[in-house]
Amino acid sequence: MALQCTYIPYTLDFKFDARTSRGAISQHQVFYIKLWDAADPTIIGIGECAPLAGLSIDHRPDIEQKLSEVCQTINSGKADTLDMDMLELQEWPALLFALETALQDLQNGGKRLIYKNAFSNGEAGISINGLVWMGDKEFMQQQITQKLAQGYSCLKLKIGGLDFTTELEILQSIRETASESELTIRVDANGAFAPDQAFKKLERLAKFNIHSIEQPIKQGQWKAMAELCAYTPVPIALDEELIGVQLADKQTELLDTINPQYIILKPTLVGGLKASATWIELAEKSNIGWWITSALESNIGLNAISHFTANYNITMPQGLGTGQLYHNNIASPLQIEQGKLWYSMLQEWGKL
Repeated sequence: MALQCTYIPYTLDFKFDARTSRGAISQHQVFYIKLWDAADPTIIGIGECAPLAGLSIDHRPDIEQKLSEVCQTINSGKADTLDMDMLELQEWPALLFALETALQDLQNGGKRLIYKNAFSNGEAGISINGLVWMGDKEFMQQQITQKLAQGYSCLKLKIGGLDFTTELEILQSIRETASESELTIRVDANGAFAPDQAFKKLERLAKFNIHSIEQPIKQGQWKAMAELCAYTPVPIALDEELIGVQLADKQTELLDTINPQYIILKPTLVGGLKASATWIELAEKSNIGWWITSALESNIGLNAISHFTANYNITMPQGLGTGQLYHNNIASPLQIEQGKLWYSMLQEWGKL
């Protein structure tokens, strides 16, 4: 196979300013990798490189330079087997994810089919959480009402951007509408809590029967996070904590030191599907729960992550509902019905 490669820059426009505790974003710059065999250029595999500002270690000004270098190396004929080690992608997890999934797509006929399973065959849906973005109280409550009407049994709220008392009031209003048996609530602090205030805030959150909180304090504070995980009244899920931890011994050390209740895997941020599978294996050995989340990719990346997720016997809602965020997303067979993500065999992919 004589592989050839190119990339296409694409700017995704949000339907609203997407706010987290790190700030608001209205656009997301992504790059689509196209991969094909020179012997048959009609079959093209596509992957998405979508690093996030403020999170991804490869959200760098020289990313297009790296994309060009990778394409040149592949096109020179030196990478017919797509040796990721030779391409030196350890510091470029989003690019690694894009190449990995583009190759998988190419090998499966260039139909955006990454894995063959019940999901990709349109036979089974994946339960997902409804994502409630930060905003003023009215905006957040509007989203909650909408998500409940759409049949979600699990909501995830971004917190840390409003006054904490206001956020507790919003949680109170949800619980007045739906009990713990009717609705699972997750919250994501994106590292917004100060370590010396985190436990008290977790105690106040606990009375609303919260399933879990993502990254209550900023990553890199292993000792403080370990203490929180040991005594927390709300199960803690590591998210940003996993970013940039690429080596197996460091991954094991992180899990052994912090011993979280859950980890959350974002293939774009942790280095692709193979890297995510390694994290899952390590977590399961330590009886740590996990789920998989998209990271604001368009439908190209979301599709690959969903196909990968469906390979596992998942029992909890996953974080795969971000495809509805953009005005100009790539048309796809991905559909959400009653809190589940489906791959509709009746819908076709849009063109890039």
